Amino acid sequence: MSNIQNLADGVRSGNIRSLAKAITLIESRNSDHSRDATTLLDTLLLDSGDSIRIGISGVPGVGKSTFIEALGMHLLQQGHKVAILAVDPSSQLSGGSILGDKTRMEKLAREQNAFIRPSPSGSTLGGVARKTRETMLLCEAAGYDIIIVETVGVGQSEIAVAAMVDFFLLLQLANAGDELQGIKKGVMEIADAILINKAEGENRPRAELARQQYENALHLLRPKSNRWQVPALLCSALYNEGIDEVWNMILDFVTIMKKENEFADKRRLQATDWMWTMVMDNLKDLFLQDKNVAAMINQVQTGVSMGTTPPSVAARRLLEAFRRH
Repeated sequence: MSNIQNLADGVRSGNIRSLAKAITLIESRNSDHSRDATTLLDTLLLDSGDSIRIGISGVPGVGKSTFIEALGMHLLQQGHKVAILAVDPSSQLSGGSILGDKTRMEKLAREQNAFIRPSPSGSTLGGVARKTRETMLLCEAAGYDIIIVETVGVGQSEIAVAAMVDFFLLLQLANAGDELQGIKKGVMEIADAILINKAEGENRPRAELARQQYENALHLLRPKSNRWQVPALLCSALYNEGIDEVWNMILDFVTIMKKENEFADKRRLQATDWMWTMVMDNLKDLFLQDKNVAAMINQVQTGVSMGTTPPSVAARRLLEAFRRH
């Protein structure tokens, strides 16, 4: 217990090594570490929550890392402490992160008040790191008042991240009239703003056209909040243009949501969602580690893959085996 208390004190003091060690502890899938991780989170819970949590997503090549670095540097100049939690796709060979975020944000990585933590997504649905929510809590306890969660922008990752942040920003590109074909309605419905990056030079007119098309499309969608009309903005992260407008827009959003109590309501819903996600996650672990299930899972799975056992029957057999305790 004293070791956990010392670790918690180190996190509270803003010690980078303590924070990194704490995150490694909660990310561990070693069952021996889970109790210590739970104790650590309970100890630091009251020190968390005082931040703005921003989710950023977009297709590969849209310039997420360049934008996040530009936004991060802008926020540091404003006196903020910024934590970047970048959910990398996992290597199927090593299980480690592929993208290597610190090498993609070299300038930001050298800043004392910036913390970058790449997390391999592993087997988590949608590519969202299994412990991203807890990592946000630890970063807040360490004094980081802006938390940015970056996703790879594939599958269900956008929806998963939107369920754990205060503001969800979707980055897009202007692709000569193909913008509307690339709109995923489900993703647009969860976005709090659309940002068209790389709006510089000869690309500026195409970006402006794309902005108008997105704006028109957004008016057709039902807004998440009656108090916020989702905007479509332009920026050039490479040339640091439009970054301050994006930040001011996020601040306006937070101000409006807090004034109408929607901010706190959303946080409460997220906490409940977090609880049930962890329940389901832990139930899956218990199920797969059960000796009765483990004894028959290969046989049942082979039957399903060979077409000799219906999937529904196989699932029922495994669940019945799990109940035999």
